[in-house]
Amino acid sequence: MLKLSGISIRLAGITVLRRVTSESRAGQLTAVVGRNGAGKTSLLRTIMGLIALDEGRIELNGQDLSEVPAHGRTRIGIGYAPEDRVMFPTFTVEENLRLPCELLGVKRAEVDRSLERAVEVVPQLKDLLPRSGSALSGGQGKMAALGRALMVGRSLVLLDEPFQGLAPVLAHQYAESLRKLRTLAPEVCVLVTESNGSLLRDLPDQTVFLERGECRVATAAECAPTH
Repeated sequence: MLKLSGISIRLAGITVLRRVTSESRAGQLTAVVGRNGAGKTSLLRTIMGLIALDEGRIELNGQDLSEVPAHGRTRIGIGYAPEDRVMFPTFTVEENLRLPCELLGVKRAEVDRSLERAVEVVPQLKDLLPRSGSALSGGQGKMAALGRALMVGRSLVLLDEPFQGLAPVLAHQYAESLRKLRTLAPEVCVLVTESNGSLLRDLPDQTVFLERGECRVATAAECAPTH
């Protein structure tokens, strides 16, 4: 479970998040929806330890993340796919996916198993693995970034604006991968940000809205999928 308790952050003297409180259970996909500048990316970066908390507490499966440095959060099972994807262009896609595990010193056999699971969840990766990171389209890059997050995301996967700019076919495939993840890895909690909540359709188990740095849980009517 991911538990946010009254977290607030300030950047350059401006309050970006104001006492955000939320809970996300294992096996649950939580959507964080808000306009550009609402604080969605800052929220994910704070969970990753890239932005310091001014107040509040973040817990993952009961562990206070303030006790875990930013570089150690992947080690405890947090995978992160930022909006800009960041693939090393001179590496193959497979090398990009393996890299986080190798930097953590994970044994080769375990990395192989993680790669098999990532390809099972995101089957489109199979044909992309031998390609150069520089040879991917924007949509393919998002698929690869999802796979890389899954390589280390044993407990929590953070996805920043994954559906923005995806062609309809790729958006459908991405959504199917998230559904597979829920089935194949029910121990994983998924947090997805989006500016346009309708892109998520019926995926979220829970939706929270970020508005001017404050959050509220969506009503049943607001969660109804639109087609």
